[in-house]
Amino acid sequence: MTEHNHHEGHAHQHGPGCGHPAVKHGDHVDYAHDGHLHHLCEHGEVEEHTLEVSAENPIDCTPDHQCASHDSAHVHGPDCGHAAIPHGDHVDYLVDGHLHYPHGNHCDNHGAV
Repeated sequence: MTEHNHHEGHAHQHGPGCGHPAVKHGDHVDYAHDGHLHHLCEHGEVEEHTLEVSAENPIDCTPDHQCASHDSAHVHGPDCGHAAIPHGDHVDYLVDGHLHYPHGNHCDNHGAV
């Protein structure tokens, strides 16, 4: 279901109010941090998770998606101001509770989180 690796040397404690966006993922919550989804395990280790491609989070091209949160000239990328979310084999950007994927001259809507 979930791809994950242990994140070594992670000193930050994730949780409500930690400053990183919380993302519901299956039966738990992950936190978007530096382009990763971090999940605190029962034993105190931090795992890196990836959102699966699913009916709720498809990878369809949606060229008619209009997002009121930013203008059409906005370009998503590492320094765009939106949290990067690993999704399938690519990275999406969290915008007002849904995933944007930069695709040509538009953003695809990869579903709500």
